[in-house]
Amino acid sequence: MATEKVKDPMGSMGFLETAVKISHTSPDIPTDVQLSMREHFLRRTQRMQRQATEPASSTRHNSFKRHLPRQMQSTSLDLGNDYVVDNDEKPTSIGRIQPELYQQKTLESEDSSKNGSSKNCGRINFSLKYDYENEALMVNILKAADLPAKDLCGTSDPYVKVYLLPDRKKFQTRVHRKTLNPTFDESFQFPVPYDELAIRKLHMSVFDFDRFSRHDMIGEVVLDNLFETSDLSRETNIWRDIQYATSESVDLGEIMFSLCYLPTAGRLTLTVIKCRNLKAMDITGYSDPYVKVSLICGGRRLKKKKTSIKKNTLNPSYNEAIIFDIPPDSMDHVSLHISVMDYDLVGHNEIIGVMRVGCHAEGLGRDHWNEMLAYPRKPIAHWHPLLESKKSEKEWKARTASFDSQGSCPSPRPPASP
Repeated sequence: MATEKVKDPMGSMGFLETAVKISHTSPDIPTDVQLSMREHFLRRTQRMQRQATEPASSTRHNSFKRHLPRQMQSTSLDLGNDYVVDNDEKPTSIGRIQPELYQQKTLESEDSSKNGSSKNCGRINFSLKYDYENEALMVNILKAADLPAKDLCGTSDPYVKVYLLPDRKKFQTRVHRKTLNPTFDESFQFPVPYDELAIRKLHMSVFDFDRFSRHDMIGEVVLDNLFETSDLSRETNIWRDIQYATSESVDLGEIMFSLCYLPTAGRLTLTVIKCRNLKAMDITGYSDPYVKVSLICGGRRLKKKKTSIKKNTLNPSYNEAIIFDIPPDSMDHVSLHISVMDYDLVGHNEIIGVMRVGCHAEGLGRDHWNEMLAYPRKPIAHWHPLLESKKSEKEWKARTASFDSQGSCPSPRPPASP
């Protein structure tokens, strides 16, 4: 009989019932003895069933098994009314996943990530005062505190560039070596009428100097309202948090040119008139700008022409015409890429800003081109803001992706002679 119970664990219930029936015909058995026998057979049955369905596993799986729900309990056995599970009893948390704990940790991690995304760039201290006799704004860069480390040694070599927008004239402090709390104490004078201070903005960019690579930008401070704290009749001391930035958000300047197209002659004339408020590229606070115009078709540059160079100025005047021969049937396939460059006698010329005009350009560049086509033989002039070179390239590629997928455009041909 013991052998049969091992082979068939469910047969233990029949054995139990037989034993109970025998007890009815035998002398009276105490109730506590019957309960202990019943508990003994139930425990033995559950132990045998677990051994038959749960093979022994190696210790390296124990950590994984702790996170699994205990589903290996026998539910097919009729335990009777004495073994009804109490639903009000809460299961223990040992070896079980508690979602509320993970949710709380997730919220905490999100808060910490938000706080980490706003990088601490330190603070800068400066003072402002207006000189009524000389009609100039005096800006004194005093010091900076708690700057981030940009070098491998855990320090930085900071300096500050100062602009009074929209003018592009720039002042710059000295470089302070290996410090995160530099004391500058340098004053700069911006000639400006007192009545214009309300429309001016003070822009300060903090950089880390690198001898052998491009200087890293630490951050920037823009003071939109110069009269925020006082009327500037007395020296006003101001502290500001340095806002994180990877490149200067100041304007690059504007260019004014006209477009005129003669359909009968197939001639496009672009007249570069002038530029204003260009970005200073030289340490003197000025640039040596010239304008380069490229004829683009299907992503290829077909022709390139440029103006003369204007020395030491941020507001050059050109009044120079650049002519391209383009037949009318090719006007929908071409565009003009206009770059304002800074000439350097030694080294490569630097790009100050770029813009595009054409049917597939964006904003004012497209509107200017369409207006030229709508009014042939009439010069159409507009001001255009300059954009960064990388940003302009990304916008242009996204804009012309569908156009380029249609195939290469035909090369412009000179119009047939009558």
